[in-house]
Amino acid sequence: MAQLKHSAAPDSGKREAILDAALELFAERGFHGTAVPLVAERAGVGAGTLYRYFASKEALVNELFRHWKGLLGRMLLEGFPAAATPRKQFHEFWARMSRFALDHPQGFAFLELHHHSPYLDAESRKLEESMLLLVKGFVEHAQRQQAMKPIASELLMAVTWGAFVGLLKAARLGHIQLTPEALATTENVMWEAIRL
Repeated sequence: MAQLKHSAAPDSGKREAILDAALELFAERGFHGTAVPLVAERAGVGAGTLYRYFASKEALVNELFRHWKGLLGRMLLEGFPAAATPRKQFHEFWARMSRFALDHPQGFAFLELHHHSPYLDAESRKLEESMLLLVKGFVEHAQRQQAMKPIASELLMAVTWGAFVGLLKAARLGHIQLTPEALATTENVMWEAIRL
């Protein structure tokens, strides 16, 4: 799990412990099932200490959301082959999403549970919307090149995302193993489903 990086304050270890504990609990139990005292207990700090770093549970979940969504965005976009064919770009998206989900399973689970939640603040919602616009732009560009089915980009995105999440859930439950071959096979199946 990638640790969050914070200021070098003498007690910054407490802040990091709170964030790590919150990530685990929010990924396991969701926002409403995670009480602040439980986060403090798992982090090994008092509830008062937690509130010195975060004004509320909403502030805590939003900081985690921005960290993990930002990391996902960087993994997806850094060095992305903008001039490649739509098929090659789809491969890059699929491979990078797979790498993120396998390298950061709790971060991925957390984002999946919280990406459209009403307790996300304006900054978090803006980050989510900017990521969706980037993917939508990729889909619409591929459609203009007659590489993807000419249906609403939101439908193509939802179908692909749903399949990806289902794949990871099946692996987490032990129904399948996410070998490189399995990921390549499912990538090809998804491309065949959405390509023109």
